[in-house]
Amino acid sequence: MKYTKTIYSWIKNDIIYLLMSIISLIFVTYTLTLIPLFYKHAVDSIFKGEPTQLPNLFTYFIDKGPTQLKQLLYLGIVLVTLQFFRAFFMFISGRSNAVFSESVAYKIRVRLYDHIQKLSYSYHTHAETGDLIQRSTSDVDTIRGFIGNQLPEMFRIIFLFVFVLIQMFTINTLMTLISLAVVPIIFSFALIFFKKIQKVFTETDESEGKMSTSLQENLTGIRVVKAFAREKHEIERFESYSRKYSDNVQKIINYMAFYWSASDLICLLQIGLTIVVGSYFALTGVISLGDLIAFSIFINYVLWPIRQLARIIVDLGKSTVAVKRIQEVLDEKDEYENNDLLKPEVKGNITFNHVDFVFSDSNVPTLKDISFNINKGETVAIIGKTGSGKSTLAHILVRLYDYTGGSIQIDGVELKEIDKQWIRKNIGIVLQEPFLFSKTIFDNIGIISDNPDEESIHKAARIASIHEDIIHFDKGYTTLIGERGVTLSGGQKQRVAIARMLVKNLPILIFDDSLSAVDTETDLSIRNALAKRSNKLTKIIITHRIATAMEADKIIVLEDGKIIEMGTHNELIQNKKVYKKIFEIQTAIDEDFNLNEVK
Repeated sequence: MKYTKTIYSWIKNDIIYLLMSIISLIFVTYTLTLIPLFYKHAVDSIFKGEPTQLPNLFTYFIDKGPTQLKQLLYLGIVLVTLQFFRAFFMFISGRSNAVFSESVAYKIRVRLYDHIQKLSYSYHTHAETGDLIQRSTSDVDTIRGFIGNQLPEMFRIIFLFVFVLIQMFTINTLMTLISLAVVPIIFSFALIFFKKIQKVFTETDESEGKMSTSLQENLTGIRVVKAFAREKHEIERFESYSRKYSDNVQKIINYMAFYWSASDLICLLQIGLTIVVGSYFALTGVISLGDLIAFSIFINYVLWPIRQLARIIVDLGKSTVAVKRIQEVLDEKDEYENNDLLKPEVKGNITFNHVDFVFSDSNVPTLKDISFNINKGETVAIIGKTGSGKSTLAHILVRLYDYTGGSIQIDGVELKEIDKQWIRKNIGIVLQEPFLFSKTIFDNIGIISDNPDEESIHKAARIASIHEDIIHFDKGYTTLIGERGVTLSGGQKQRVAIARMLVKNLPILIFDDSLSAVDTETDLSIRNALAKRSNKLTKIIITHRIATAMEADKIIVLEDGKIIEMGTHNELIQNKKVYKKIFEIQTAIDEDFNLNEVK
Protein backbone atom coordinates (compact mmCIF):
# COMPACT_ATOMS: atom_id res chain seq x y z
CA MET A 1 0.00 0.00 0.00
CA LYS A 2 2.91 2.33 0.74
CA TYR A 3 4.26 1.97 -2.79
CA THR A 4 0.76 2.20 -4.27
CA LYS A 5 0.36 5.60 -2.60
CA THR A 6 3.77 6.65 -3.86
CA ILE A 7 2.94 5.67 -7.45
CA TYR A 8 -0.44 7.41 -7.18
CA SER A 9 1.27 10.64 -6.10
CA TRP A 10 3.35 10.43 -9.29
CA ILE A 11 0.49 9.66 -11.69
CA LYS A 12 -2.42 11.69 -10.27
CA ASN A 13 -1.83 14.70 -12.54
CA ASP A 14 -2.06 12.48 -15.65
CA ILE A 15 -4.86 10.26 -14.37
CA ILE A 16 -7.22 11.44 -17.14
CA TYR A 17 -5.21 9.46 -19.71
CA LEU A 18 -5.38 6.36 -17.54
CA LEU A 19 -9.14 6.76 -17.18
CA MET A 20 -9.52 7.10 -20.97
CA SER A 21 -7.49 3.92 -21.39
CA ILE A 22 -9.58 2.05 -18.78
CA ILE A 23 -12.91 3.14 -20.28
CA SER A 24 -11.74 1.99 -23.72
CA LEU A 25 -10.54 -1.29 -22.19
CA ILE A 26 -13.98 -1.89 -20.67
CA PHE A 27 -15.56 -1.64 -24.11
CA VAL A 28 -12.86 -3.81 -25.72
CA THR A 29 -13.07 -6.57 -23.10
CA TYR A 30 -16.85 -6.60 -22.91
CA THR A 31 -17.25 -6.88 -26.67
CA LEU A 32 -14.64 -9.67 -26.71
CA THR A 33 -16.88 -11.75 -24.45
CA LEU A 34 -19.72 -11.33 -26.98
CA ILE A 35 -17.80 -13.08 -29.76
CA PRO A 36 -18.41 -16.63 -28.42
CA LEU A 37 -22.11 -15.71 -28.22
CA PHE A 38 -22.11 -15.06 -31.97
CA TYR A 39 -20.95 -18.67 -32.55
CA LYS A 40 -23.54 -19.92 -30.07
CA HIS A 41 -26.23 -17.85 -31.82
CA ALA A 42 -25.26 -19.34 -35.19
CA VAL A 43 -25.45 -22.92 -33.96
CA ASP A 44 -28.37 -22.74 -31.49
CA SER A 45 -30.58 -19.88 -32.69
CA ILE A 46 -30.21 -19.75 -36.48
CA PHE A 47 -30.19 -23.51 -37.07
CA LYS A 48 -32.20 -24.77 -34.08
CA GLY A 49 -34.39 -21.79 -33.20
CA GLU A 50 -33.38 -21.82 -29.55
CA PRO A 51 -33.22 -18.59 -27.44
CA THR A 52 -30.14 -16.40 -27.92
CA GLN A 53 -28.01 -14.55 -25.38
CA LEU A 54 -26.78 -11.91 -27.80
CA PRO A 55 -27.94 -8.38 -27.00
CA ASN A 56 -30.97 -7.18 -28.95
CA LEU A 57 -28.85 -4.53 -30.65
CA PHE A 58 -27.14 -7.28 -32.67
CA THR A 59 -30.01 -9.75 -33.10
CA TYR A 60 -32.22 -6.96 -34.51
CA PHE A 61 -30.06 -6.84 -37.65
CA ILE A 62 -29.23 -10.56 -37.80
CA ASP A 63 -32.89 -11.67 -37.60
CA LYS A 64 -33.82 -9.51 -40.60
CA GLY A 65 -32.33 -12.19 -42.83
CA PRO A 66 -35.20 -14.06 -44.57
CA THR A 67 -33.21 -17.29 -44.71
CA GLN A 68 -30.69 -19.04 -42.53
CA LEU A 69 -27.96 -18.30 -45.07
CA LYS A 70 -28.82 -14.57 -45.06
CA GLN A 71 -28.90 -14.55 -41.26
CA LEU A 72 -25.41 -16.10 -41.21
CA LEU A 73 -24.27 -13.41 -43.67
CA TYR A 74 -25.76 -10.63 -41.54
CA LEU A 75 -24.20 -12.19 -38.45
CA GLY A 76 -20.79 -12.04 -40.16
CA ILE A 77 -21.31 -8.39 -41.14
CA VAL A 78 -22.28 -7.44 -37.58
CA LEU A 79 -19.30 -9.37 -36.19
CA VAL A 80 -16.85 -7.65 -38.57
CA THR A 81 -18.37 -4.24 -37.76
CA LEU A 82 -18.01 -4.98 -34.05
CA GLN A 83 -14.35 -5.86 -34.58
CA PHE A 84 -13.77 -2.52 -36.33
CA PHE A 85 -15.19 -0.74 -33.30
CA ARG A 86 -13.03 -2.88 -31.03
CA ALA A 87 -9.94 -2.00 -33.06
CA PHE A 88 -10.77 1.72 -32.77
CA PHE A 89 -11.15 1.56 -29.00
CA MET A 90 -8.00 -0.57 -28.71
CA PHE A 91 -6.16 2.25 -30.52
CA ILE A 92 -7.67 4.84 -28.14
CA SER A 93 -6.64 2.71 -25.16
CA GLY A 94 -3.10 2.15 -26.43
CA ARG A 95 -2.64 5.78 -27.43
CA SER A 96 -3.93 7.10 -24.09
CA ASN A 97 -1.77 4.69 -22.19
CA ALA A 98 1.35 5.56 -24.18
CA VAL A 99 0.84 9.27 -23.47
CA PHE A 100 0.14 8.47 -19.82
CA SER A 101 3.22 6.29 -19.25
CA GLU A 102 5.64 8.57 -21.10
CA SER A 103 4.34 11.66 -19.31
CA VAL A 104 4.68 10.01 -15.90
CA ALA A 105 8.17 8.68 -16.69
CA TYR A 106 9.26 12.14 -17.89
CA LYS A 107 8.01 13.78 -14.70
CA ILE A 108 9.64 11.16 -12.47
CA ARG A 109 12.98 11.58 -14.27
CA VAL A 110 12.84 15.37 -14.02
CA ARG A 111 11.73 15.29 -10.39
CA LEU A 112 14.44 12.79 -9.46
CA TYR A 113 17.15 14.73 -11.29
CA ASP A 114 15.96 17.99 -9.75
CA HIS A 115 16.02 16.43 -6.28
CA ILE A 116 19.50 14.96 -6.79
CA GLN A 117 20.74 18.46 -7.66
CA LYS A 118 19.37 19.70 -4.34
CA LEU A 119 20.88 16.98 -2.17
CA SER A 120 23.73 17.91 0.12
CA TYR A 121 27.39 17.72 -0.79
CA SER A 122 27.78 15.19 2.02
CA TYR A 123 25.21 12.89 0.39
CA HIS A 124 27.02 13.01 -2.95
CA THR A 125 30.37 12.21 -1.36
CA HIS A 126 28.92 8.93 -0.06
CA ALA A 127 26.60 8.01 -2.95
CA GLU A 128 27.76 5.84 -5.85
CA THR A 129 27.48 7.64 -9.19
CA GLY A 130 26.69 4.49 -11.16
CA ASP A 131 23.89 3.60 -8.75
CA LEU A 132 22.33 7.08 -9.03
CA ILE A 133 22.52 6.85 -12.82
CA GLN A 134 20.75 3.49 -12.73
CA ARG A 135 17.99 4.86 -10.49
CA SER A 136 17.51 7.82 -12.83
CA THR A 137 17.38 5.71 -16.00
CA SER A 138 16.66 1.97 -15.81
CA ASP A 139 14.58 2.17 -12.62
CA VAL A 140 12.44 4.92 -14.14
CA ASP A 141 12.09 2.85 -17.33
CA THR A 142 10.99 -0.13 -15.24
CA ILE A 143 8.18 1.95 -13.74
CA ARG A 144 7.28 3.36 -17.16
CA GLY A 145 7.12 -0.17 -18.57
CA PHE A 146 4.84 -1.34 -15.76
CA ILE A 147 2.33 1.51 -15.91
CA GLY A 148 2.52 1.54 -19.70
CA ASN A 149 2.13 -2.18 -20.35
CA GLN A 150 1.35 -4.25 -17.29
CA LEU A 151 -1.04 -1.92 -15.48
CA PRO A 152 -3.48 -1.79 -18.46
CA GLU A 153 -3.06 -5.55 -18.87
CA MET A 154 -3.98 -6.02 -15.22
CA PHE A 155 -7.16 -3.98 -15.71
CA ARG A 156 -7.91 -5.94 -18.90
CA ILE A 157 -7.62 -9.27 -17.07
CA ILE A 158 -9.89 -8.08 -14.26
CA PHE A 159 -12.55 -6.76 -16.65
CA LEU A 160 -12.31 -9.82 -18.87
CA PHE A 161 -12.62 -12.20 -15.92
CA VAL A 162 -15.70 -10.39 -14.59
CA PHE A 163 -17.46 -10.18 -17.98
CA VAL A 164 -16.63 -13.78 -18.92
CA LEU A 165 -17.83 -14.97 -15.52
CA ILE A 166 -21.17 -13.22 -16.06
CA GLN A 167 -21.57 -14.72 -19.53
CA MET A 168 -20.62 -18.23 -18.38
CA PHE A 169 -22.94 -18.22 -15.35
CA THR A 170 -25.75 -17.02 -17.60
CA ILE A 171 -25.28 -20.09 -19.80
CA ASN A 172 -24.76 -22.81 -17.16
CA THR A 173 -23.69 -22.56 -13.51
CA LEU A 174 -22.36 -26.09 -13.08
CA MET A 175 -20.32 -25.95 -16.27
CA THR A 176 -18.92 -22.59 -15.16
CA LEU A 177 -17.76 -23.95 -11.81
CA ILE A 178 -16.11 -26.92 -13.50
CA SER A 179 -14.39 -24.66 -16.06
CA LEU A 180 -12.98 -22.38 -13.36
CA ALA A 181 -11.89 -25.10 -10.94
CA VAL A 182 -8.15 -24.37 -11.29
CA VAL A 183 -8.37 -20.55 -11.27
CA PRO A 184 -7.77 -20.30 -7.47
CA ILE A 185 -4.84 -22.69 -7.85
CA ILE A 186 -3.23 -20.62 -10.65
CA PHE A 187 -3.82 -17.38 -8.76
CA SER A 188 -2.30 -18.76 -5.54
CA PHE A 189 0.58 -20.16 -7.52
CA ALA A 190 1.22 -16.69 -9.00
CA LEU A 191 1.23 -15.05 -5.54
CA ILE A 192 3.69 -17.60 -4.14
CA PHE A 193 5.86 -17.07 -7.20
CA PHE A 194 5.79 -13.28 -6.62
CA LYS A 195 6.98 -13.60 -3.02
CA LYS A 196 9.80 -15.91 -4.08
CA ILE A 197 11.04 -13.77 -6.93
CA GLN A 198 10.78 -10.29 -5.35
CA LYS A 199 13.88 -10.83 -3.20
CA VAL A 200 15.82 -11.98 -6.26
CA PHE A 201 14.80 -8.81 -8.11
CA THR A 202 16.11 -6.65 -5.28
CA GLU A 203 19.43 -8.50 -5.32
CA THR A 204 19.58 -8.24 -9.12
CA ASP A 205 19.00 -4.48 -9.08
CA GLU A 206 21.66 -3.98 -6.42
CA SER A 207 24.20 -6.11 -8.29
CA GLU A 208 23.42 -4.21 -11.50
CA GLY A 209 24.07 -0.95 -9.63
CA LYS A 210 27.45 -2.27 -8.44
CA MET A 211 28.31 -3.33 -11.98
CA SER A 212 27.32 0.11 -13.37
CA THR A 213 29.40 1.86 -10.71
CA SER A 214 32.42 -0.29 -11.53
CA LEU A 215 32.07 0.50 -15.22
CA GLN A 216 31.57 4.23 -14.59
CA GLU A 217 34.59 4.44 -12.27
CA ASN A 218 36.79 2.55 -14.73
CA LEU A 219 35.88 4.72 -17.71
CA THR A 220 36.29 7.89 -15.65
CA GLY A 221 39.68 6.86 -14.27
CA ILE A 222 41.00 5.07 -17.36
CA ARG A 223 44.18 7.17 -17.38
CA VAL A 224 45.05 6.04 -13.86
CA VAL A 225 44.27 2.43 -14.75
CA LYS A 226 46.61 2.53 -17.74
CA ALA A 227 49.29 4.55 -15.97
CA PHE A 228 49.63 1.83 -13.32
CA ALA A 229 48.94 -1.11 -15.67
CA ARG A 230 45.89 -2.14 -13.64
CA GLU A 231 43.80 -3.32 -16.58
CA LYS A 232 43.81 -6.95 -15.42
CA HIS A 233 42.69 -5.98 -11.91
CA GLU A 234 39.85 -3.82 -13.30
CA ILE A 235 38.76 -6.58 -15.69
CA GLU A 236 38.64 -9.09 -12.82
CA ARG A 237 36.72 -6.63 -10.62
CA PHE A 238 34.15 -5.93 -13.32
CA GLU A 239 33.92 -9.64 -14.13
CA SER A 240 33.08 -10.48 -10.49
CA TYR A 241 30.28 -7.87 -10.41
CA SER A 242 29.06 -9.02 -13.82
CA ARG A 243 29.07 -12.68 -12.70
CA LYS A 244 27.00 -11.86 -9.62
CA TYR A 245 24.51 -9.96 -11.78
CA SER A 246 24.35 -12.84 -14.30
CA ASP A 247 23.82 -15.39 -11.52
CA ASN A 248 20.87 -13.37 -10.19
CA VAL A 249 19.40 -13.06 -13.69
CA GLN A 250 19.79 -16.83 -14.10
CA LYS A 251 17.85 -17.35 -10.86
CA ILE A 252 15.00 -15.28 -12.31
CA ILE A 253 15.10 -17.29 -15.55
CA ASN A 254 14.95 -20.56 -13.60
CA TYR A 255 11.98 -19.38 -11.53
CA MET A 256 10.21 -18.19 -14.69
CA ALA A 257 10.85 -21.44 -16.55
CA PHE A 258 9.39 -23.46 -13.69
CA TYR A 259 6.35 -21.19 -13.41
CA TRP A 260 5.51 -21.13 -17.12
CA SER A 261 5.87 -24.91 -17.59
CA ALA A 262 3.86 -25.74 -14.44
CA SER A 263 1.11 -23.20 -15.19
CA ASP A 264 0.91 -24.38 -18.82
CA LEU A 265 0.33 -27.93 -17.63
CA ILE A 266 -2.40 -26.83 -15.20
CA CYS A 267 -4.16 -24.72 -17.84
CA LEU A 268 -4.05 -27.42 -20.52
CA LEU A 269 -5.41 -30.01 -18.08
CA GLN A 270 -8.26 -27.63 -17.21
CA ILE A 271 -9.07 -27.01 -20.89
CA GLY A 272 -9.07 -30.77 -21.54
CA LEU A 273 -11.36 -31.35 -18.53
CA THR A 274 -13.75 -28.63 -19.72
CA ILE A 275 -14.01 -30.07 -23.25
CA VAL A 276 -14.47 -33.67 -22.01
CA VAL A 277 -17.13 -32.77 -19.41
CA GLY A 278 -18.76 -30.30 -21.79
CA SER A 279 -18.96 -32.90 -24.53
CA TYR A 280 -20.62 -35.33 -22.12
CA PHE A 281 -23.10 -32.66 -21.01
CA ALA A 282 -23.86 -31.82 -24.65
CA LEU A 283 -24.49 -35.47 -25.51
CA THR A 284 -26.79 -35.90 -22.51
CA GLY A 285 -28.68 -32.68 -23.23
CA VAL A 286 -27.51 -30.72 -20.17
CA ILE A 287 -26.09 -28.02 -22.46
CA SER A 288 -26.39 -27.35 -26.18
CA LEU A 289 -23.69 -27.68 -28.83
CA GLY A 290 -23.55 -23.89 -29.01
CA ASP A 291 -23.00 -23.77 -25.25
CA LEU A 292 -20.08 -26.19 -25.60
CA ILE A 293 -18.50 -24.05 -28.33
CA ALA A 294 -18.95 -20.90 -26.22
CA PHE A 295 -17.46 -22.54 -23.12
CA SER A 296 -14.50 -23.82 -25.18
CA ILE A 297 -13.73 -20.21 -26.14
CA PHE A 298 -14.56 -18.67 -22.76
CA ILE A 299 -12.20 -20.99 -20.88
CA ASN A 300 -9.30 -19.68 -22.99
CA TYR A 301 -10.37 -16.11 -22.23
CA VAL A 302 -10.04 -16.86 -18.52
CA LEU A 303 -7.14 -19.26 -18.03
CA TRP A 304 -4.42 -17.75 -20.19
CA PRO A 305 -4.88 -14.18 -18.93
CA ILE A 306 -4.90 -15.46 -15.34
CA ARG A 307 -1.70 -17.33 -16.16
CA GLN A 308 -0.28 -14.06 -17.49
CA LEU A 309 -0.72 -12.64 -14.01
CA ALA A 310 2.69 -14.08 -13.21
CA ARG A 311 4.31 -11.86 -15.83
CA ILE A 312 2.43 -8.88 -14.41
CA ILE A 313 3.47 -9.91 -10.90
CA VAL A 314 7.09 -10.22 -12.07
CA ASP A 315 6.97 -6.71 -13.47
CA LEU A 316 5.14 -5.55 -10.35
CA GLY A 317 8.03 -6.97 -8.33
CA LYS A 318 10.53 -5.14 -10.51
CA SER A 319 8.59 -1.89 -10.36
CA THR A 320 8.16 -2.19 -6.58
CA VAL A 321 11.90 -2.46 -6.19
CA ALA A 322 12.37 0.46 -8.63
CA VAL A 323 9.84 2.61 -6.76
CA LYS A 324 11.58 1.81 -3.48
CA ARG A 325 14.99 2.75 -4.88
CA ILE A 326 13.73 6.01 -6.38
CA GLN A 327 11.79 6.89 -3.23
CA GLU A 328 14.93 6.31 -1.14
CA VAL A 329 16.57 9.17 -3.06
CA LEU A 330 13.48 11.39 -2.93
CA ASP A 331 13.25 10.83 0.84
CA GLU A 332 16.72 12.29 1.30
CA LYS A 333 16.63 15.76 2.82
CA ASP A 334 16.68 18.65 0.35
CA GLU A 335 19.42 21.03 1.50
CA TYR A 336 17.41 23.99 0.15
CA GLU A 337 14.11 23.07 1.80
CA ASN A 338 14.34 26.03 4.17
CA ASN A 339 13.45 28.97 1.90
CA ASP A 340 13.09 31.55 4.68
CA LEU A 341 16.81 32.16 5.22
CA LEU A 342 18.48 35.54 4.85
CA LYS A 343 20.02 37.01 1.70
CA PRO A 344 22.18 39.85 3.05
CA GLU A 345 24.64 41.91 1.07
CA VAL A 346 28.01 40.13 1.18
CA LYS A 347 30.94 42.56 1.45
CA GLY A 348 33.77 40.30 2.59
CA ASN A 349 34.10 40.46 6.39
CA ILE A 350 34.42 36.98 7.91
CA THR A 351 34.54 35.98 11.59
CA PHE A 352 35.23 32.47 12.94
CA ASN A 353 34.44 32.15 16.64
CA HIS A 354 35.37 28.84 18.35
CA VAL A 355 34.22 26.79 15.34
CA ASP A 356 34.15 22.99 15.53
CA PHE A 357 33.31 20.45 12.85
CA VAL A 358 32.81 16.69 13.00
CA PHE A 359 31.84 14.54 10.01
CA SER A 360 28.58 12.61 10.51
CA ASP A 361 30.34 9.27 10.08
CA SER A 362 33.21 10.09 12.44
CA ASN A 363 33.72 10.72 16.14
CA VAL A 364 36.99 12.60 15.68
CA PRO A 365 36.67 16.39 15.16
CA THR A 366 38.15 17.66 11.90
CA LEU A 367 38.20 21.26 13.10
CA LYS A 368 38.61 22.26 16.75
CA ASP A 369 38.08 25.67 18.32
CA ILE A 370 38.88 27.69 15.18
CA SER A 371 38.80 31.47 15.75
CA PHE A 372 40.04 34.27 13.46
CA ASN A 373 38.85 37.41 11.67
CA ILE A 374 39.18 38.42 8.02
CA ASN A 375 38.48 42.02 7.09
CA LYS A 376 37.04 43.07 3.76
CA GLY A 377 39.80 43.27 1.11
CA GLU A 378 42.31 41.16 3.04
CA THR A 379 44.20 38.21 1.65
CA VAL A 380 44.50 35.30 4.06
CA ALA A 381 46.66 32.24 3.41
CA ILE A 382 45.97 28.93 5.15
CA ILE A 383 48.73 26.34 5.22
CA GLY A 384 49.17 23.01 6.90
CA LYS A 385 50.00 19.43 6.16
CA THR A 386 47.58 17.07 4.43
CA GLY A 387 44.58 16.25 6.63
CA SER A 388 44.91 19.30 8.82
CA GLY A 389 41.40 20.55 7.87
CA LYS A 390 42.20 23.25 5.30
CA SER A 391 39.75 22.11 2.61
CA THR A 392 37.07 21.38 5.20
CA LEU A 393 37.31 24.98 6.38
CA ALA A 394 36.79 26.18 2.79
CA HIS A 395 33.82 23.84 2.31
CA ILE A 396 32.21 25.15 5.49
CA LEU A 397 32.44 28.74 4.25
CA VAL A 398 30.30 27.93 1.19
CA ARG A 399 28.03 25.68 3.29
CA LEU A 400 28.94 22.45 1.53
CA TYR A 401 29.22 21.32 5.14
CA ASP A 402 27.68 23.02 8.18
CA TYR A 403 29.83 23.55 11.24
CA THR A 404 28.79 21.58 14.31
CA GLY A 405 29.90 24.07 16.95
CA GLY A 406 30.77 27.73 17.42
CA SER A 407 29.83 30.59 15.13
CA ILE A 408 30.75 31.90 11.68
CA GLN A 409 29.56 35.34 10.64
CA ILE A 410 29.66 36.94 7.21
CA ASP A 411 29.43 40.72 7.60
CA GLY A 412 27.83 40.23 11.01
CA VAL A 413 25.23 37.66 9.87
CA GLU A 414 25.37 34.07 11.15
CA LEU A 415 26.35 31.81 8.25
CA LYS A 416 23.70 29.16 9.04
CA GLU A 417 21.01 31.85 8.74
CA ILE A 418 22.10 32.74 5.20
CA ASP A 419 20.49 30.99 2.24
CA LYS A 420 22.89 28.35 0.83
CA GLN A 421 22.37 29.29 -2.80
CA TRP A 422 22.82 32.95 -1.94
CA ILE A 423 26.11 32.42 -0.13
CA ARG A 424 27.41 30.25 -2.99
CA LYS A 425 26.50 32.97 -5.49
CA ASN A 426 28.59 35.45 -3.49
CA ILE A 427 31.58 33.32 -2.53
CA GLY A 428 33.62 31.87 -5.37
CA ILE A 429 35.64 28.72 -4.78
CA VAL A 430 38.11 26.85 -6.94
CA LEU A 431 38.48 23.33 -5.61
CA GLN A 432 41.72 21.41 -5.36
CA GLU A 433 40.63 19.12 -8.19
CA PRO A 434 38.65 21.34 -10.60
CA PHE A 435 35.95 19.70 -12.69
CA LEU A 436 35.53 20.75 -16.32
CA PHE A 437 32.61 19.73 -18.52
CA SER A 438 32.81 18.19 -22.00
CA LYS A 439 32.05 21.54 -23.61
CA THR A 440 34.00 24.34 -25.24
CA ILE A 441 36.47 26.39 -23.21
CA PHE A 442 34.12 29.37 -23.62
CA ASP A 443 31.21 27.41 -22.17
CA ASN A 444 33.31 26.08 -19.29
CA ILE A 445 34.45 29.55 -18.27
CA GLY A 446 31.03 31.11 -18.76
CA ILE A 447 29.03 28.39 -17.01
CA ILE A 448 28.84 30.43 -13.80
CA SER A 449 26.84 33.15 -15.58
CA ASP A 450 23.41 32.91 -17.22
CA ASN A 451 24.39 35.17 -20.12
CA PRO A 452 28.20 35.35 -20.35
CA ASP A 453 29.61 37.83 -22.85
CA GLU A 454 32.86 37.50 -24.75
CA GLU A 455 34.49 40.49 -23.08
CA SER A 456 33.96 39.19 -19.52
CA ILE A 457 35.15 35.70 -20.53
CA HIS A 458 38.35 37.05 -22.07
CA LYS A 459 38.98 39.40 -19.13
CA ALA A 460 38.63 36.55 -16.63
CA ALA A 461 40.92 34.35 -18.75
CA ARG A 462 43.59 37.07 -18.82
CA ILE A 463 43.52 37.45 -15.03
CA ALA A 464 43.82 33.66 -14.70
CA SER A 465 46.80 33.71 -17.13
CA ILE A 466 45.10 31.23 -19.48
CA HIS A 467 44.13 33.58 -22.34
CA GLU A 468 47.42 33.22 -24.19
CA ASP A 469 47.19 29.41 -24.00
CA ILE A 470 43.64 29.43 -25.33
CA ILE A 471 44.26 31.64 -28.37
CA HIS A 472 47.04 29.30 -29.48
CA PHE A 473 44.61 26.36 -29.63
CA ASP A 474 43.36 25.60 -33.16
CA LYS A 475 39.82 26.70 -32.35
CA GLY A 476 40.60 29.15 -29.59
CA TYR A 477 37.75 29.57 -27.12
CA THR A 478 35.55 27.19 -29.15
CA THR A 479 37.99 24.31 -28.53
CA LEU A 480 36.15 21.31 -27.09
CA ILE A 481 37.52 20.01 -23.80
CA GLY A 482 37.52 16.25 -23.30
CA GLU A 483 35.59 14.66 -20.47
CA ARG A 484 36.73 16.12 -17.12
CA GLY A 485 39.19 18.30 -19.05
CA VAL A 486 41.55 15.44 -19.99
CA THR A 487 42.83 17.31 -23.05
CA LEU A 488 44.27 20.07 -20.83
CA SER A 489 47.29 19.97 -18.55
CA GLY A 490 46.80 20.15 -14.79
CA GLY A 491 47.85 23.81 -14.70
CA GLN A 492 45.56 24.71 -17.61
CA LYS A 493 42.61 23.03 -15.93
CA GLN A 494 43.24 24.95 -12.73
CA ARG A 495 43.52 28.26 -14.59
CA VAL A 496 40.32 27.62 -16.59
CA ALA A 497 38.58 26.88 -13.28
CA ILE A 498 39.97 30.12 -11.80
CA ALA A 499 38.77 32.06 -14.86
CA ARG A 500 35.34 30.51 -14.43
CA MET A 501 35.17 31.87 -10.89
CA LEU A 502 36.32 35.34 -12.01
CA VAL A 503 33.62 35.89 -14.66
CA LYS A 504 31.42 37.44 -11.98
CA ASN A 505 32.76 40.06 -9.57
CA LEU A 506 32.31 38.10 -6.36
CA PRO A 507 33.27 39.76 -3.04
CA ILE A 508 34.97 36.64 -1.57
CA LEU A 509 37.22 34.20 -3.44
CA ILE A 510 38.58 30.91 -2.07
CA PHE A 511 41.50 29.13 -3.74
CA ASP A 512 41.58 25.59 -2.33
CA ASP A 513 45.15 24.65 -3.29
CA SER A 514 44.08 25.56 -6.83
CA LEU A 515 47.44 27.09 -7.77
CA SER A 516 49.44 23.94 -6.99
CA ALA A 517 49.77 22.89 -10.64
CA VAL A 518 51.01 26.25 -11.94
CA ASP A 519 54.58 27.50 -11.75
CA THR A 520 55.64 30.17 -9.27
CA GLU A 521 55.78 32.88 -11.95
CA THR A 522 52.21 32.17 -13.14
CA ASP A 523 51.06 31.97 -9.52
CA LEU A 524 52.49 35.43 -8.87
CA SER A 525 50.99 36.78 -12.11
CA ILE A 526 47.51 35.61 -11.12
CA ARG A 527 47.76 37.07 -7.63
CA ASN A 528 49.01 40.40 -8.96
CA ALA A 529 46.19 40.55 -11.49
CA LEU A 530 43.66 39.89 -8.76
CA ALA A 531 45.18 42.62 -6.60
CA LYS A 532 44.90 45.11 -9.48
CA ARG A 533 41.33 44.09 -10.15
CA SER A 534 40.04 45.27 -6.78
CA ASN A 535 41.44 46.14 -3.39
CA LYS A 536 38.03 45.32 -1.86
CA LEU A 537 38.25 41.65 -2.80
CA THR A 538 38.57 39.20 0.11
CA LYS A 539 40.79 36.27 -0.83
CA ILE A 540 41.40 33.03 1.06
CA ILE A 541 44.28 31.04 -0.38
CA ILE A 542 44.81 27.47 0.81
CA THR A 543 48.26 26.40 -0.21
CA HIS A 544 51.34 24.30 0.56
CA ARG A 545 53.60 26.86 -1.11
CA ILE A 546 55.29 29.39 1.19
CA ALA A 547 56.00 31.67 -1.79
CA THR A 548 52.22 31.97 -2.29
CA ALA A 549 51.42 32.46 1.40
CA MET A 550 54.17 34.89 2.42
CA GLU A 551 52.60 37.97 0.76
CA ALA A 552 49.22 37.46 2.43
CA ASP A 553 47.94 39.94 5.01
CA LYS A 554 47.49 37.09 7.43
CA ILE A 555 48.76 33.52 7.48
CA ILE A 556 46.97 30.76 9.42
CA VAL A 557 48.82 27.52 10.14
CA LEU A 558 46.61 24.49 10.81
CA GLU A 559 47.65 21.21 12.37
CA ASP A 560 45.26 18.38 13.31
CA GLY A 561 42.29 20.71 12.93
CA LYS A 562 43.66 23.41 15.23
CA ILE A 563 45.22 26.81 14.63
CA ILE A 564 48.76 26.57 15.95
CA GLU A 565 50.07 29.82 14.49
CA MET A 566 48.60 32.99 13.00
CA GLY A 567 50.16 36.26 11.82
CA THR A 568 52.09 37.87 8.99
CA HIS A 569 55.05 36.20 7.30
CA ASN A 570 57.57 38.23 9.31
CA GLU A 571 55.77 37.58 12.58
CA LEU A 572 55.66 33.83 11.99
CA ILE A 573 59.33 33.74 11.00
CA GLN A 574 60.13 35.41 14.30
CA ASN A 575 58.06 32.80 16.19
CA LYS A 576 60.50 30.12 15.03
CA LYS A 577 57.82 27.41 15.09
CA VAL A 578 56.15 25.25 12.44
CA TYR A 579 55.84 27.97 9.80
CA LYS A 580 59.53 28.84 9.95
CA LYS A 581 60.44 25.17 9.71
CA ILE A 582 58.31 24.81 6.53
CA PHE A 583 59.83 28.01 5.16
CA GLU A 584 63.36 26.79 5.74
CA ILE A 585 62.67 23.38 4.18
CA GLN A 586 61.09 24.87 1.04
CA THR A 587 63.80 27.53 0.77
CA ALA A 588 66.54 24.88 1.01
CA ILE A 589 64.82 22.78 -1.67
CA ASP A 590 64.55 25.79 -4.00
CA GLU A 591 68.20 26.71 -3.45
CA ASP A 592 69.33 23.14 -4.18
CA PHE A 593 67.18 23.07 -7.30
CA ASN A 594 68.58 26.37 -8.57
CA LEU A 595 72.14 25.27 -7.80
CA ASN A 596 71.66 22.05 -9.77
CA GLU A 597 70.28 24.02 -12.70
CA VAL A 598 73.39 26.24 -12.75
CA LYS A 599 75.63 23.16 -12.74
